[in-house]
Amino acid sequence: MQSIDSYRSTFINYLESKVRTKEPANLYEPITYILGLGGKRLRPILTLMSAEVFDADYKKALDAALAIEVFHNFSLVHDDIMDDAPLRRGKTTVHEKWDINTGILSGDAMLINAYQLFENYEGDIFRHLAQLFSKTALEVCEGQQYDIDFETRDDVTIPEYLKMIEYKTAVLVAAALKMGGIIALASQESQDSIYEFGRNLGIAFQLQDDYLDAFGDPETFGKQVGGDIIENKKTFLYLKSLELGSATEQKELQDLFSFHVEDSKDKIDLTKSIFVETGAVPAIQKEIETYTQKAFDVLIPLSISKEKKELLKEFGENLMRRKV
Repeated sequence: MQSIDSYRSTFINYLESKVRTKEPANLYEPITYILGLGGKRLRPILTLMSAEVFDADYKKALDAALAIEVFHNFSLVHDDIMDDAPLRRGKTTVHEKWDINTGILSGDAMLINAYQLFENYEGDIFRHLAQLFSKTALEVCEGQQYDIDFETRDDVTIPEYLKMIEYKTAVLVAAALKMGGIIALASQESQDSIYEFGRNLGIAFQLQDDYLDAFGDPETFGKQVGGDIIENKKTFLYLKSLELGSATEQKELQDLFSFHVEDSKDKIDLTKSIFVETGAVPAIQKEIETYTQKAFDVLIPLSISKEKKELLKEFGENLMRRKV
C-alpha cells in the first residue's frame, strides 16, 4: 500500500497532465482554475486507495479518480452560484471571477468530461462504474434540492437533515471507494461494505464541515466562516439548538434565521452564542464521533489485511482532524 501523500501526489500529477486550457478559453479556463485551487483531493485518494486495498494496481483507477474529482468540483461551481458564495478554498469563486453564465456553462462541461473519463474502461467495469456514477450524481442533485428546500421550511427535522447531507456529500465519498472496488473486481459484498464505510465517513465529514463553517479558522477552513448562518441554512447545529434551547433561545434563533442582512457579523456572533449556550456544540461533536465509529465498525468483518484496515482508519481519523 502507498501512503496517503503518495496517492495524493500521483493523482495531482495525473490531473495536471490531463487538464489543459484550450479553446474556447472562456469555457476551459474556469475548469483549469477550479481544479487547480487545491483542496484535500480526498475523493480521488479514496478511489486509488480502495483499488489497492482490493489488490489491484491503483494506477488503473486514475481515470475513475479524476472523474470523481471533476464531478465534485463541477458541483462546487454550481453550489457556489446557488449560494452566492464569494470564496472557495480561500480564493474567488468561479462565478465571481468570471460571471454566472460562465460558471454554469463551464460546470456543464465538467460534468460531461467526468462521464467521458469512464470511457477508458471496458465491458462490465465500464457499465458498473457508469451505473454507480449516474445514481450518485442524481442523488447529489437531490441532496442539493433538499438543502435549498430547507432554507424556506420551518419544520425540518434532524433525520431529514441527515438524509440531505448523506445525498449531498456522503454518497460521493461512498461511490469513490466503491469505484476502486469495481476496478479491482472485488466481490459484491466487499464493494457494498466499502461503500458503507464511505457513506458513514461522509456523513461525519459533512457534520464536521458544518461545525467548522461556524467555528472554524478562516485561514485554514478555506471558505467564508459563518456562510451557513448568513444563508439561513438549517444545519445540525441550528436544529439541535431548537431542540435543546429554551423558548427564548428558540425564538431568538428563529428570528435571526428569518431574514438576510447586509452586515452579517452580529448575526453570526449571536447565532454562534446560541449554538454554544444550548449545548448544540457538544451534540454535534458526539454525532461526528458516532458516524466515524460506524464507519470503522464496517471495516471489522471486511476481508482485507489488518494493515489495510489501519490505513483506511488512519484516513478517517486524519479527515476528522482535517489533515487529509
